[in-house]
Amino acid sequence: MDELDTALLTLLQEDAGLTNKELATRLNTAQSTCLERVRRLTRQGVLRGRRAEVDLRRIGRPVQAMVAVRLRPPNRSVIESFTKFVETLPEVLSVFVMSGDDDFLLHIAVTDNDHLNSFVLDRLTERREIVNVRTSIIFSHTQRTVVLPFPQDPS
Repeated sequence: MDELDTALLTLLQEDAGLTNKELATRLNTAQSTCLERVRRLTRQGVLRGRRAEVDLRRIGRPVQAMVAVRLRPPNRSVIESFTKFVETLPEVLSVFVMSGDDDFLLHIAVTDNDHLNSFVLDRLTERREIVNVRTSIIFSHTQRTVVLPFPQDPS
């Protein structure tokens, strides 16, 4: 990746809706160059789709939480089965399969604390493989909007 690729990644992460013409203008390069670079980054799997950012409060999901889950036995089939289950739950935004004391960390967004309580007690704990659940409410959340590769070591 060179400076142009990095600049393209930055602009597209800041606003995925930029047209090829807008990208070329901002980067002071030919439209054909921008188009080919974006296509190459997509073929290489560096760029994986375009997403719209949604304001969770405005869609009625203002309460966010992290839910740590421990399963027993922690084997492949149990973990794969639980992963498939939580990926179907509309409250779940992200699923992290982890090492350490907890097997999963779920980032969820719900309507209120009653919904959170119901999600944990009625949805999660219906699974027999769960031996422990810890819930932490998120007071605020910031997310890095632009992620770039580390600079190459010139040596």
